Amino acid sequence: MGIFTFEDESTSIVAPARLYKALVKDADTIIPKAVEAIQSVETVEGNGGPGTIKKITLIEGGETKYVLHKIEEIDEANLGYNYSIVGGVGLPDTVEKITFETKLVEGVNGGSIGKVTIKIETKGDAKPNEQEGKAAKARGDAFFKAIESYLSAHPDYN
Repeated sequence: MGIFTFEDESTSIVAPARLYKALVKDADTIIPKAVEAIQSVETVEGNGGPGTIKKITLIEGGETKYVLHKIEEIDEANLGYNYSIVGGVGLPDTVEKITFETKLVEGVNGGSIGKVTIKIETKGDAKPNEQEGKAAKARGDAFFKAIESYLSAHPDYN
């Protein structure tokens, strides 16, 4: 098994606590509204805490597909949320899982900085693929910006 790790940051005009609420606490309802491709988010196992597995159903290339998302850790006090992609279309055949360790911190002018460490764990002797890392980063950036746009368009959301 190989592990490919990289870190990234994204900035947002949305305050950290508000962004965290949308991304973590209200994710099941906000994400399908904010991200056009995502049709639904449903809990398939667990109670919403660590170990919970969620099925995210999306439309990609005109086809309905899904991703299985496992909550690893929730640190509400520090605005942290760690999860893994453990199945579905978000997981290439050579990859065991992709783990995202995220945290929101204060940015400039009341905004946020989203910090993420992405770990791609490959199966067997498969070598980590830098393209898979870049693709995961691009999806994450687009997702983050979609949530930010939704919150900007809905100033009454708290």
